[in-house]
Amino acid sequence: MGRGPSIEGRKNAADAQKAKVFTKLIREISMAARAGGGDPAGNSRLRLAIDRALTANMTRDTVERAVKRGSGELEGQKMEEVRYEGYAPGGVALIIDCMTDNTTRTVADVRHALTKHGGSLGTSGSVAYQFQQVGQLWFELGKDGVTEERLFEIGLEAGAEDVISSDQWCEVLTPPAEFEAVKAALAEAGLEAEEARVTWRPENHVAVEGEVAAELRKLMDRLEDLDDVQDVFHNAELP
Repeated sequence: MGRGPSIEGRKNAADAQKAKVFTKLIREISMAARAGGGDPAGNSRLRLAIDRALTANMTRDTVERAVKRGSGELEGQKMEEVRYEGYAPGGVALIIDCMTDNTTRTVADVRHALTKHGGSLGTSGSVAYQFQQVGQLWFELGKDGVTEERLFEIGLEAGAEDVISSDQWCEVLTPPAEFEAVKAALAEAGLEAEEARVTWRPENHVAVEGEVAAELRKLMDRLEDLDDVQDVFHNAELP
């Protein structure tokens, strides 16, 4: 008797989460098109954004509208990119990438989230030196013929810097400029990444546990729930 509302509630929550993901992907596509033009063939950032959107089951019509808004063919909000740096509980470093049409609102929201959960907003450059921008591709070992040896052989020949394996996963790291070439070479060999993106990877990790780890998770959830926040990167080593 009581299962209907519960199932409906979970579906509504899932739909809301999907809508939030789509909003962030649409903003990234539009910003990429605005920055580098609407032709994916000559805009690697746009190609990657479109790939991520299609992987998330966004329709091609929605993707095309986002490209047209970014390239100026359709009217849309004037968004800008802004990056904040700060600290979470336990001295964990944070990079918070946002897209917004109102930086005053965005910085207030980010600062409030940080202070509410024991963190603080830093100045530009205060933590970025602790991260390196890299291309990152994740593969599940044993799936569709994925082995560390094949990833290493094909990836390094195509321009990858390193291949790191742990448990059932393997991480291929590339310079940002070589990311697409490595991704294409691996895909051509039948090795499709579970997730692939250019990201900020910490040089060193800060171990956190107990209450500090719990508070960090709450902070991350709160930041990622903010409409203007696109990505959050941290250097925590969680239990």
